Amino acid sequence: MIRVVIFEDNKNLRDSLAMYLGSSEDFMLAGAFGDARNALWAIKKHKPDVVLMDIQMPHVSGLEATLDIKKLYPETKILIQTIYEDDERIFQAICAGANGYIVKSPDPEVYVQAIKDVFASGSSLSPNIAARVLAMFQSQNATAHQTFVALTNREKEVLGCMTKGMSYKMIADACDISFNTVHTHVKNIYEKLHVNSASEAVVKALEWKLV
Repeated sequence: MIRVVIFEDNKNLRDSLAMYLGSSEDFMLAGAFGDARNALWAIKKHKPDVVLMDIQMPHVSGLEATLDIKKLYPETKILIQTIYEDDERIFQAICAGANGYIVKSPDPEVYVQAIKDVFASGSSLSPNIAARVLAMFQSQNATAHQTFVALTNREKEVLGCMTKGMSYKMIADACDISFNTVHTHVKNIYEKLHVNSASEAVVKALEWKLV
C-alpha cells in the first residue's frame, strides 16, 4: 500500500483526489492540505511514500516546498502536478528534486498511474514531457565544466531565490529590494552564467553549486 500526501489549493480537486485515492486498496491517503506552509511537519508526521504536489499555491510554492522536503527527506518521492507544460517550469521542478511531473487531468487514473510509477521506479514523466526534458538536457553543453563565476553576494541571493521557483515580486519581497533591482540582478546573472533563461540559470546554479 502506497502512503500518499496531497498538497493542492483547489479544494474541489483536492477533495476528489482524496476521495478517489482513499477508496483504493492500493493507496493509503495520509493527508491532504490546501497549501504547503506546514509541509515539513506533514512529511514528518505522515511519512508518505509519495507526495502529490501542486506547483502553484499561495504562501509557499510547490517548487519551494519540494526543495525543502528533499533537503530533509530525500527518500520521499515527489510528483509535481500543474496546469502548465512549459519548459521552464518542467526544468525548475526537476532541478528542485521532483521525481515526476504531470499535467492536471480530470481523469483520476492519470494520477493513479503516475503515483504508482513514481513509487515503483522513482520517476514518472509523460512521453511528451519526457521528450521535452531529454531535448532540454541535450541542448546543454555536454562538455561544460565548473569555472569561477564572480557573482556578488546579492546576485547569489537572487539566484538562490530563483532555484526555489520564486517570481520577481517574491524575490523583491524576500530580498527587500525593488522589482527593477531584481530585474537588473537577473540580467547580470544571465550575462555572467552565459544563459538566456531562468531555467538555464537554475541548472548551472545547481550543477556548479553556486548557491
